[in-house]
Order: sequence, then structure tokens, then C-alpha cells
Amino acid sequence: MNTKDLLDQIAFIKEIDKVKYIQRKTKLFNSDRNENDAEHSWHLALMAIVLAEHSDQPIDVLKVVKMVLIHDIVEIDAGDVFLYDTQINHSNTDEERLAANRIFGLLPKKQAEDMIAIWEEFEAGETNEAKFARSMDRLEPLLQNTSNDGGTWKEFGVPYKKVYEKKCVIKEGSTTLWNYAEGLINESVEKGILKKEF
Repeated sequence: MNTKDLLDQIAFIKEIDKVKYIQRKTKLFNSDRNENDAEHSWHLALMAIVLAEHSDQPIDVLKVVKMVLIHDIVEIDAGDVFLYDTQINHSNTDEERLAANRIFGLLPKKQAEDMIAIWEEFEAGETNEAKFARSMDRLEPLLQNTSNDGGTWKEFGVPYKKVYEKKCVIKEGSTTLWNYAEGLINESVEKGILKKEF
């Protein structure tokens, strides 16, 4: 047994416990309690397993599950950026890159390299797995906001156009899920939850 590798792995496991303390803007279904990053990642992992049949392309489901479980670990250092933030761009940043290197770097070298590669693949959004994983990441808060009478859309005055633009990512991983999501967005407009600007 390699004691150093085990101790490095335990150090990583302890460090990622911090994900449980990172509060997101979205709230749990039919609730006024904010979701944390660990809950979000767990939910996406189960969604990926349950909804995998709706992927437009063949996917390695285990790889998708790995992506959604680790995609927000960098927020331990970089913090959570609200998808609809008007000041900060919600894209891969230098802070996230530094965070990925530091946090995954706690692991033994080969594991660290594998985790960083999966994180980078998710961020790039080009493979079938990354497209589907990103679909899950955009679908879950949509479901939450529609269950909460607009949720963060209402709270932060997010207009229809911005929601539609950000949720279009779902289409890249699954036409079926996008059609469902688009229906929810349109229903939200009809209910007055989302405002169209004319």
C-alpha cells in the first residue's frame, strides 16, 4: 500500500467537504432554502443517470457523472458566479484554473491529471459527454425556478431573453430535453413569471 497516496487522497476528500458550504442562488424545489453546490452536483449526477437515454449522441454515462460531480469543486476557491450575473461573466476564469490545479493537485499525480482533464472537458463543452453534462447543469435550475414561481428569475429580475439564451445549451446535449425545457420557459411567460421585453 502506498501510504503517501492514501494520505493525499484523504486530504482531497477532506478539502472537498467545503463544497457543502457553497450556497447557490437557486433554491430547492418548492422551497425557500438555497441549494448548496454538493446538493446541486449530486442532483445532476442522478439526473444524468436517469435521463441518459435522451442524449442525442451515445455517451459514457460514468464520465458524465464524474463531470457533474466535480464541475463545481473549483468554486471552493473561485466562488459561485450566478449564471445571470450582470457584472461577472459566467465562464472559465483564471481563478477557476488556479483552483483546479490546487484542489485536484492534492491528489496523487495520475488522479490529479485525470480529474483536471475531466474538468477541462466539461468546461470546453465539445464532447458528447460534456454537452450532455452541461445540459443537466442548465436543466436543474430551470426545473427549480419553475417549481418556485420564478425563483431567482423573479428575485433578480432576469428577463425571458436572458433565460432563453442561457438555457439553449440544453439543446446541444438533448433535443428532447430542450423541447421540454423550451415548453417550460414559454409556460413561464404565459404565467407572467418571465417577462418578454418588447
